[in-house]
Parts: sequence; C-alpha cells; structure tokens
Amino acid sequence: MALNMANRGSLINHAVRRCLVFIFLCALSFAPFARAELQFDVFPGYDGVVPEASWFPVACEVHNDGPSFNAFFEISSGKFNSAEVRRVPIELPTNTRKRVVIPVFSTSRHGSWNFRLIDDRGNVRSEQLNVRPRKQPAWETPVIGALARSIGGVPVLPQIKSNQQELQPTAARLDEDYFPDNPIALEGLDIIYLNSQSALELKVGQRDALLAWLNGGGHLIVSVEQIGDISASGWLEGILPCELTDTKMLSPNGAFQNWFQLPSKMSGVSSRRANRKNQPAPGVNPFSQLSADTEFDQKEMLIFTGQLRDGTVLMLAQEIPLMIEAPRGRGRITLLTFNVEREPFVSWKNRSWFWAKLAEVQPGLYETSDYNSYGGSSIDGVFGALIDSKQVRKLPLTWLLVLLIVYLLVIGPLDQFWLKKINRQMLTWITFPAYVLFFSVLIYFIGFKLRAGDSEFNELHIVDVLPRNESAVLRGRTYASIYSPSNARYPLVGSQPFSALRGEFSYSYSGAEGSGNATIVHHGNTFAAEVSVPVWTSQLCVNDWLQPADLPLKITAVANGENWDVAIENRLDRKLSEARVVIAGRVYLVGDLAANKTRNMRLETKEGVELKTFAERHGANFLQAVQFRRGTFGNSHQTQFDVPLSTMVASFGSQLDQSEHQYFISPDGLDLSSLAEQGNVILLAWDAGNLLTKPLNKFKPRRGRQDTLLRLVVPNKISRVR
Repeated sequence: MALNMANRGSLINHAVRRCLVFIFLCALSFAPFARAELQFDVFPGYDGVVPEASWFPVACEVHNDGPSFNAFFEISSGKFNSAEVRRVPIELPTNTRKRVVIPVFSTSRHGSWNFRLIDDRGNVRSEQLNVRPRKQPAWETPVIGALARSIGGVPVLPQIKSNQQELQPTAARLDEDYFPDNPIALEGLDIIYLNSQSALELKVGQRDALLAWLNGGGHLIVSVEQIGDISASGWLEGILPCELTDTKMLSPNGAFQNWFQLPSKMSGVSSRRANRKNQPAPGVNPFSQLSADTEFDQKEMLIFTGQLRDGTVLMLAQEIPLMIEAPRGRGRITLLTFNVEREPFVSWKNRSWFWAKLAEVQPGLYETSDYNSYGGSSIDGVFGALIDSKQVRKLPLTWLLVLLIVYLLVIGPLDQFWLKKINRQMLTWITFPAYVLFFSVLIYFIGFKLRAGDSEFNELHIVDVLPRNESAVLRGRTYASIYSPSNARYPLVGSQPFSALRGEFSYSYSGAEGSGNATIVHHGNTFAAEVSVPVWTSQLCVNDWLQPADLPLKITAVANGENWDVAIENRLDRKLSEARVVIAGRVYLVGDLAANKTRNMRLETKEGVELKTFAERHGANFLQAVQFRRGTFGNSHQTQFDVPLSTMVASFGSQLDQSEHQYFISPDGLDLSSLAEQGNVILLAWDAGNLLTKPLNKFKPRRGRQDTLLRLVVPNKISRVR
C-alpha cells in the first residue's frame, strides 16, 4: 500500500515537472511576440499648426519591432459628414522604422482627423482618433515656418486685440526630419525662416521642395549663422542677393527704429493668398509708435558683409546692409546679414514687432478688436459652376410647391369627395396607396427628365507658368466635374511628378467644410483615387500638381510714354485665344495668339480697363452661381457664363469683395490680385480643348470637355515702385 502511494506521488511529481517544462518552452516560443512593440506616431501640420483652406503635411512614423507585415496608413476626417479617406501603403519588415509625409487639405479651422495603421487583413493595429491640431489659423492669417537652429530662434509675434485666436499670426518650428519633399505640402506657409546652419540638414528632395515653394510665391527669410554654411550649401548661395565674404562688429544705432518708421506694403498676406479688402485699417500705425530700445541700439552685433548682387537694401547701419530683399520667381528672398538667434537680437524688446512687420501683418489687428473673420464663399464654387454638366437641372421651388399642393388636395378633399359621392368610403384603403404610388412614379419621372443623361467628365486646368530660363515649371490646378447617370465609382490618377487630390472646398457663415466621397491612395508624391458619385448628381474634385515643361509663353513689356509696347511669343503648336494682359492695374484685350509666332503690339492706356472694374463687370453673377450650386432647388433662369472670360475673372477673386460677408476665399496662390498690385505684368491665354498634361480620368465618359487657362507673371521693373 505504501509502495503504491510512493509510486503515485512519483508519477504526480513527474507530470508536474513535464507541465512546467512545457510551459517554459511555450514561454520561450512566444517571447518574441510578447516583447514585440509597434510604435505609431503621427504629426499633423507644421508643429501642430494647420492653416484653414490650405495644404499641410501629415507625417507618420512607424517602428515595427515584431513580425513583418504590410499596412496602410489611413487618414480620415473626424467630422461625421466627410467621406474622404487617404491611404499610404507601407511595408514593415521586422525591426524597421518607416517615415512618410503626405499633403492633406484643411477644410476647416475647427477640424479633427482620425489616423489608423491597418494591416493587409483589415485589422487596425494602432489608431489615434479625433486628433485636433495645436492651432488652426484662419485662411487670411499669416503663418511662419521656422527652420531654426534652436527653439529660442523661432519667431515670436505680438498678441492682437481680437479675441478670435484664429486671427493671431502664428510661427511654428519645422523639424528637418519631417520637412516635406513635396512643395504642395508647404503651401500652407506664407513665410519660411531659414537659419543657414539648418540649411545643411536638408536633403535634396526637401531642398528642391523649398525652392519650388519659393519660386511659386513664397517668402524665404535667411539668417546667417556663419559664412561657411553658405558656401557649403551651394543651392542657398545661388539664390542669395549678396555674396558674403567678411564680418564686422557694429551697433544698430537706431537702424531698426528707423525701419519701423518706413511705410510698407502691409498687404496682410503674402502674394500666395488673396488680399482681404475688408480688414481693419489702423488709426495709427503701431510700428511707428514703438519706443526705442536704447540699450539694444548701443550693443554691438556681428554683421556679415559682402558684394551686393541684386535686390533692394531695406535696412542700413553705418552704410552696411542689414536686410536685403530680392524677387525669386513669384516669391522673394530676404537676407538678414545678422543672426536673429544670437544676442543682442534675442533680448531686444521689439523683437516680436520686427517679425510682425517682416511678415506684413495688418497693423489694424493690433489697433482694434472689431473684426470678424467668418463668412465668405469659396472660389471653388465658381469653377464648379463653370464646368458643371448642363444635364443637371433643378426643379424650381414654385413647381415643387404646386406639386405638393396637388398631392395634398388629391389625398384629402378630392379623395373624400368622390368616394362619398359613390358611397364607397372604405375604398380609401385602396385609393390612398394608389395615390402614393402614382405620385412616387411621377416624382421619379420628373427627376429622370431633369437629371438623367450620359456620363460626363469636364476638366478645367488653371496652369501657372513659372519660368526657369528657357524651361518652366507648371503649377496646375485641375478642376474636374464628374456627372454620373448611376451610382458608380470613377478612377482618377495623378500622372505628374507632384500631385494631390482634394474635394471641393465650400464655405458658409458657420464655417468651412469639404465635400466629396473618395478613397485616395498615395504612391510617393502622386496618387490613384476612386471617387464615388451618386446617381444623377455632379461632383467636383481638384487636383493640385507640378511638373517640368518647355516654356510655352513669353512676354516682354516696355513703357512708351503712357502706353506699352508688348511682345508675346506663343511657343505652342496651336493657337491660343482670348488673351489678355494686365499691366499697371489695367486689363487689355489682346485676342488670338497664332501658333509658334511672336506678336508685337502697342497697348494704349485709354483702351485698358481698371482691374477692379473688369472683375466687377464680368464677375457680378459669381455669388449667385455659387448659391445656386448649394441650393437643392433651382429656378428657370440659370446663370450663363462665358467660360474663358469668367475663368480669367476668377483669377482675381479678391477684386469682387462686396461686403463683410460677401467675398471669395481662394486657396494659396490662386488669386493673382496681389501680384497685379505689385506692378507685375500678367498674361492670361485660353487654350481651348487642350491640356498641357495628361488627363485626370482613367475612365471613358460619354461626354466631356478639356480646357486650359495659361497664366504667366513676369516682373515689370520699369513700373515697379517700392
């Protein structure tokens, strides 16, 4: 008996040991999975700053310490009424760190986004929901991005009087690791401050994106850390307006205070954005009222000196330039020959006001709080009205009310009257459903007659020609309208080196929102998308793109008394029509430009029309057209457009400002008003039925049209007044 008990105990101990060994082996087998971690970080905007109605970058960094898998980085709006989804495919081998940066369009100053990492089986591996940026400035508010050497080197700006913090000019530090290599993602910035030491950290793609942004209308401010930084960055040395060769110690001696007294353009925004005509005008210029900092004026500063190449000296101290500005394409570069990240500048009490004036902040924002930035209409609605399918017609509200009244009369008094007359009141259980069925069929028939038609795809390209010697970069905006006779999804592909798709940007008094139902897959700096369009409706989407090309147009203008001698060269192999030239604030009709020909002409001032008069005369019905597109019901008098002429007028949308809440909001760089006001020569030419790039659609519509508006801006050095 005792032996049996001992044997049983031995067997139990043996079984326990086997179980422990099995558990230990399992633990070893699953240890890698237990230790596996997935790090998923997302950085929206410029250090958390997302400007309204602008493209901005979203950076995603994933560190996979576990088994390999393929995934999608997915971005969707946190708003319930948006169905636009962006995806970026990512391969994640074991022990790898991947980083992607893509452009996203901001449709609101109160937006939020959902970010997810989804594997190829559809499982959500990690997510960040309802992420709100740190700041969301209003569309007209200047935003500065800073590639500074230190956190303390980031520009600071004075606090405005208004309680609307969306109007507060903002500066954000940019990290070189997450700086975009796509110039479209930089378009939310009006100004980029660059410390020369940070320039050394930029990769080739990032450098090229910065230069494209500058050439397209950005304002680059460069502060020198040391001369060796400039010589080591050949690209930066090539765009500076001064060749720096030496240093000198000197005191400002009131140079900065004198600069504050000088008048400036104070457009309120850079040339990338439209001017707001209804911004508050100051009673007194706050910059001229600043008290001097005598301690700062007496301290010596390290100044970099050299040979001036081009541009204009904005500030002098003891005959040594402290600030030099020069045009670069549609943009400009400002060289600060002192270091804004060193003493005594960092301790200067007027440092924030220096940045405010350099950023051309409206002085009125520092003088009054009586300003409301809500309201306006998006210029997208105008372009949408120009290319909407004419197959889409809306039932006038009057006819809808008549139909409703007839329906109520039939199911009520008329039904009761005739059933009572034949003494068959119980038949109402049959007649009432019959009425409902009849009117349902009638409504469907009316809708079919109003909206049924063929599939249609219309493209309108707004193409800015940015010259580079005898070649050019084309900055295009493709407005595409899709009409669908059924519930369907339509494939679109961006074929340019840089392209990004967005939905229509709409704006109302209550705020902004985006429209559209699309799935957009980013492949590098291009995309492939599927846009869902409901039956009998038309949907607008916009493709922003850049691509190199041969120079298609050239223009030169020489003043001849009060008139202008102009030469326009059309280098395309086809005729351009309805060309117009804007010089010194007046618009001149040129007409057709023959293929591969140069046309010389004299433009007499008396034949020109003031730009604002031109815009108001031909754009008076724009607001009505936008409101008509928003409305569910129509009227019998739909707006008719001269599409080429209206497209040219829409290029100066800010000239149409009528009241506090009747103005047009244009995405960055679309409105040319500020460039015209600066004295540049602007050529507009219509290329009917042709494109300068591949079409956006990858499906074959039954109907469609493709047109291009070419826009060329060149400096007019004779008429330019600073």
